[in-house]
Amino acid sequence: MSTDRREFIKKSTIAAAAVSVVPGLLNACSSPAEQVNVALIGCRSMGFSNLQSFLRKENNVACVALCDVDNNVLENKAAEVEKMTGKRPLTYNDFRHVLDNKDVNAVIIGTPDHWHAIIMMSALEAGKHVYVEKPMGHSIEECNAMVAMQAKHPELYCQVGMWQRSSKHWFEASEIVKSGILGDVHLVKAWIYKGYDKPYPVMPDEDKAPDYVDYDMWLGPAPKRAFNWNRFHYNHRWWYDYAGGAMTDWGVHLLDFAMFAMDAGMPESITPGGGIFYHEEGAIETPDIQQAIYKYPKHVMIWECGLNPGIGPYQRGHGVAFVGQKGTLVLSRSGYEILPDNSSELKGPFFEAKVQKAYGDGLNEHIDNMLSCIRKGGSLNAPVEVGAQTAIVSEMGNMAYRVGQRINWNNATQSFNEQVANDLIRLNYNPNWQLPKV
Repeated sequence: MSTDRREFIKKSTIAAAAVSVVPGLLNACSSPAEQVNVALIGCRSMGFSNLQSFLRKENNVACVALCDVDNNVLENKAAEVEKMTGKRPLTYNDFRHVLDNKDVNAVIIGTPDHWHAIIMMSALEAGKHVYVEKPMGHSIEECNAMVAMQAKHPELYCQVGMWQRSSKHWFEASEIVKSGILGDVHLVKAWIYKGYDKPYPVMPDEDKAPDYVDYDMWLGPAPKRAFNWNRFHYNHRWWYDYAGGAMTDWGVHLLDFAMFAMDAGMPESITPGGGIFYHEEGAIETPDIQQAIYKYPKHVMIWECGLNPGIGPYQRGHGVAFVGQKGTLVLSRSGYEILPDNSSELKGPFFEAKVQKAYGDGLNEHIDNMLSCIRKGGSLNAPVEVGAQTAIVSEMGNMAYRVGQRINWNNATQSFNEQVANDLIRLNYNPNWQLPKV
């Protein structure tokens, strides 16, 4: 075995060992004795997947309430919970009634992004633990307010649904990057390509929402406008009133470790690219092809996303690549691969390639970590500080795109040098809804 191979194995072993001492990582809930009563607010898609993970038999969790503005969804999911657990939960259309329920210990927030901040902050004020889906907030102001509210209630736990923070191979790969074995890393790439076969059609506004939907409650803090199927349920993510497109939907997952492995904080500047090329005008608002170039003092981080392509760099639909002078590490939910560069007199000996499959997706471990903290105390794997930083950096990519120019961040003043970007730091709320005061 070559000296370089032995050195590589040594460094990889050190990296793997470092994963085991990451604060709070994979803090499993063992032999829980105390039942935790949860309520789900926003019952479709990932919200219900989160609830199913909470309700695994070994967790000793009861679902006591469901809340959704769509009565069809609400009734369907209530029936599913009853089939799973033998008990039908209470059902609500207004999340405030959930927070008034004294039997609820913790809430899961699976609503569209524009509701996350108000519900999370209100839940903490009501004395509930919170599991909030990503992206944690929908603006820089919201993220900062959510962090402040958590600081006001240190006795409560708020876990952000960035469950890769509970998946071991992401940390193992990050420690390999930090070890220096790749050489100097001046370029980091992160991407998601969705692989949609057909573009969204243009849909006309409706005279009214369906009778089974409380549309005013669905809009909540967002501006008033006519009901449109293209802006409802899953498709809300393609409109800035409610979400941030693929940039924030996947960016918080992938940019999180693009930053973590590089020990990177806020970027100095963000340069936009992209546009709407695949869809007709009016079908969506967020770009279907998008780039964001984040400049740091010693490296560049590039984000790419697209709705039509299905394969991205390194033949992967999603991932993060750390491009070093001696090799590249490519990381995804499937695992990671280390690709050595060619050996040369200038670069020195190169290491051997390595492929490591994922140890698991991390969702169940993420839920277990939160339940363990609720019962025994400890450190969350994705606290609000982590959720805020990645949500803000993802949001910055959209802000640069929306103003159509490079924007420069002043970390000392927590603002941009460009007023057009500062105008997007906070949202224009419907006057009937405001962020809770901290």
